[in-house]
Amino acid sequence: MHNTHARVHAPTFTATVTEAVLPGVVDPDGIQVRTRPAVPAGPGQVVLAMEAAGVSFAEQQMRRGKYYDQPPFPFVPGYDLVGRAVDVGEGVPGELLGRRFAALTKIGGWASHVTVDAGDLTEVPESVDSAEAETFVVNGITAWQMLHHLAKVQPGQIVLVHGANGGVGSTLVQLARIAGARVVGTASATHHDAVRALGAVPVDYRAPDLEDRLRVHAPQGYDAVFDHVGGEGILASYRLLAAKGTLVSYGTASTRDIQGSSKAPVLKLFTRLMLWNALPNGKGAHFYNIWAGRRRLDTFRTTLRADLAQVFALLAGGALVPQVAARVPLTEVGEAVRLAESGTVVGKVVLVP
Repeated sequence: MHNTHARVHAPTFTATVTEAVLPGVVDPDGIQVRTRPAVPAGPGQVVLAMEAAGVSFAEQQMRRGKYYDQPPFPFVPGYDLVGRAVDVGEGVPGELLGRRFAALTKIGGWASHVTVDAGDLTEVPESVDSAEAETFVVNGITAWQMLHHLAKVQPGQIVLVHGANGGVGSTLVQLARIAGARVVGTASATHHDAVRALGAVPVDYRAPDLEDRLRVHAPQGYDAVFDHVGGEGILASYRLLAAKGTLVSYGTASTRDIQGSSKAPVLKLFTRLMLWNALPNGKGAHFYNIWAGRRRLDTFRTTLRADLAQVFALLAGGALVPQVAARVPLTEVGEAVRLAESGTVVGKVVLVP
């Protein structure tokens, strides 16, 4: 009789794990690379051999001790990854071995081998490159859910995407265009050609008359505005909404380098959005948090898997263009973080083994 609960090791299972450790608030060079003994998958778990892990804005905040839900130091960062299953624990079907999956981890992804719950896996189409798929894990889920669950963007609408050259921004532009919307995107002048190539009308976010320039493209207002900047600029984002428009805020990038509480800017923004959302003017204002529904774990996982599967299907079909800014070996993680924080790249910096 075949026993699906027997421990299964793939031939590529390893004795050691290489991982990047954030020891405290350090410069990118201060991120340590160390080796430790591998631990087998526990019940319900899968060990993924990492093929690509992303460098996201969240880790830039964590490096400064400024992430809203800051993990205690020291820890292994890594918000998401793509990897192949090399070990499965009790209760996990052996046929998962050798298959490629994406997982949202929040921390732990910057390692050669990462242990995740089997329930948090989404299969990656074999026709897609791992680094290219990786650029659409946290970015793809974030953009898809904001666009379709919160703003509910419809064909013919006009939307504004701030930071249209970034990881989430470039994904939002593409998904909004696929949904039939017209898109205006803010970015620095050096990125305007890239933003145009994605299908958006670029506007220089440094322009002193930015709000006026944005209004020219949508005299009646925008049906949806996606804002990752927060701070006082959120006021302009709200003013630019159409009569029944929706503002979706998903970050406080403007306060990344400001000393002080990691929670205060988010709480201030959250309060402001709640007050706006309560106004009887037909406009919506939301703060998007990718982890919001995790208290109802089964529903959260089912929704996330379905949304990410749609994004991967678009990628596999050629409708989405991946923006891999660079592929950097895990052992050179400091260089990867410096590059991601430089503001000079289009798309996402990806760590590879």
